[in-house]
Amino acid sequence: MDKFEDKVLLITGGTGSFGNAVLERFLDSGIKEIRIFSRDEKKQHDMRLKYSNPKLKFFLGDVRNFDSIFRAMQGVDYVFQAAALKQVPSCEFFPIEATMTNVIGTENVVKAAIANKVAKVICLSTDKAAYPINAMGMTKALMEKVAIAQARSL
Repeated sequence: MDKFEDKVLLITGGTGSFGNAVLERFLDSGIKEIRIFSRDEKKQHDMRLKYSNPKLKFFLGDVRNFDSIFRAMQGVDYVFQAAALKQVPSCEFFPIEATMTNVIGTENVVKAAIANKVAKVICLSTDKAAYPINAMGMTKALMEKVAIAQARSL
C-alpha cells in the first residue's frame, strides 16, 4: 500500500507550474483528496475544468493570511508549500511583498500545519537561496530558516 493511500494532500501555490506537476503525479494514485490552495481564481477555474476530478478541491486564499491557510489545512496529511514570489525582477522591485509571501507566508503555513497536526510539510526553495545576492534569494533563504526554526520548536 502506498503511503499516500487515503490521505489528503494540500498544495499551496497549487495553480503554478510545480502545483500542476504534483497534481499530475498524484491524481491517479490512491490519494483521497488533493487541495489546491492559491489566490488565483481564474487558474483554479481552468484547472477545475481541465481535470474535472472529484478528488480535487479548490481553496481560494493567500498564505499571507493565517486564517485562510489554517482553514484549508484542516484534515490534511501532507503539504507541499509552493506558494512564493519567484520572479527576480518582481522581488527586486517589491522586496516587502516578496518577504510577506516567501517568509511570513511560509511561517503561516508551518504554524497552521503544526496546529492541524499535519504529518509532513515540504517547502520549496531555490538554488538562489544558497548564495543569496538578490531579494528573491534572500527571502527564500530566510524562508528556509523560518521553516527549520518552526519545525525545531515542536
